[in-house]
Amino acid sequence: MKNIIKSGIFGVCTGDALGVPVEFKDREYLKQFPVTEMQEFGSHNQPKGTWSDDSSLTLCLAEALTKGYNLEKIGESFVKWVRYGHWTAHGRLFDIGGTTREAIARLIKGESARFSGNIFEEDNGNGSLMRILPLAFYLENEDDTQRLYKTVREVSTITHCHFRSVFACFIYVIFAIQLIKGKNKTEAYEYMQKMVLEYAELQGFNPSETELFQRILKNDISGYSEDEIRGSGYVLHSLEASLWCFFNSESYSEAVLKAVNLGEDTDTTGAITGGLAGIYYGFENIPQEWVDELVRRNDIEKLCEKLDSKYSINK
Repeated sequence: MKNIIKSGIFGVCTGDALGVPVEFKDREYLKQFPVTEMQEFGSHNQPKGTWSDDSSLTLCLAEALTKGYNLEKIGESFVKWVRYGHWTAHGRLFDIGGTTREAIARLIKGESARFSGNIFEEDNGNGSLMRILPLAFYLENEDDTQRLYKTVREVSTITHCHFRSVFACFIYVIFAIQLIKGKNKTEAYEYMQKMVLEYAELQGFNPSETELFQRILKNDISGYSEDEIRGSGYVLHSLEASLWCFFNSESYSEAVLKAVNLGEDTDTTGAITGGLAGIYYGFENIPQEWVDELVRRNDIEKLCEKLDSKYSINK
C-alpha cells in the first residue's frame, strides 16, 4: 500500500477537522443535524477545515520521530505547542484537555517527560490515545513485544500515566501496525486480541484493569449496537468507539462520519477512527474536497514525506 504514513496522518487530521465544529453536541442533536461534510464555526468558532489538539499533538509526535526516538524531544515539542502555537492550525491553541494541560505545565517547569504525566484513575481521558498513531509507523518492524509496550507506555506517560490509558494506546498501536502490514480487518483484530491478552497474562497486569477491555479483547466490539457505544472523552469509550466505527464501515468517509455523529468528543473520536481508516483505505479514499479544505495541508504533507523518508514504510 502506498503513502501509508500520509494516509494515516491525513486520516487523523481530516477526522479531527470534521468533528471540531460539533464538539460537545449530543447524539440526538446529530441525528437531527448530522455532519456530512466539512463545516465552519460551530463549537469553537473556527474556519472550515480547522483541526484541534488531537492533530497538533499527533503532528508534534510525528515531527519529533523524523529525528529518531527521543522522549524528551517529544515532550519539548508538546511544550512548543502550548507556549508558541507550534503545529496549531492557525498559530494559536484553542483546545486542550485538563490532564494534558497539567502534564505540559510540569514539562514547562523542567520536569522530565518520563515523569510528567498524571497518574490517577480520574486522569484517563483520551489525550494520549488521540496522538499515539505515529508510533505505529516507528514500531512497525519491532518484534519485541516488551519493547513495543515500553515505548508506547513512555509516550503515553508524557501526559497520561495511568495503566488504562497506556493499555488503550498499546491495543491501538498493535492493531494499527497489523493494518500497516496489510492484514484485513478480521486478521488484524484477531492478531491484536491474541497478542495483547498473552502479553497481559505474561506480565501479570492487574486483571481488574484488563477486564475493563473485555468488549474489545475477549468479545467482538463490532457486534455491539450503536446504543452501547459512547463517544465521550473517556479513553475506553474512545477506543471502543473508534474500533466500532472502523469495523462497521466500508470506506474512510463512512467511518469518520459515523464517529463524529456519535456525539460528545466528536473531534477526538473522528481523529482516532480516522487514523485507522486512513491506513486501511488509503489516502486516495479520503474525499478530495475534505483534503482540499484542510488547514495547512501542504505543511502536513511535507511532514509526512519527511517521516516516510525516515522510516521508509512505502519502499
